[in-house]
Amino acid sequence: MTSQIALRLASEQLAAIDALVPDHHRSRSEVIRRAVDLYLYGLACERDADLYSALPLTTGELAMADDPAAWEATPAW
Repeated sequence: MTSQIALRLASEQLAAIDALVPDHHRSRSEVIRRAVDLYLYGLACERDADLYSALPLTTGELAMADDPAAWEATPAW
């Protein structure tokens, strides 16, 4: 499902978006959607990094990562 929103941008931002259309993207909307996707992905990565920092890998997990034979039982996704 998609929804429409109104958005105010500085003229410099709009000029930068317009510079990407049509050579790299089909429309302003596509540029903005892509930018939002990348921003949300970055936030998710930061959240994951915080979670990994709070719960670091154990010595056993790290040892398994260093042993190629330990990965043989891993399913081929």
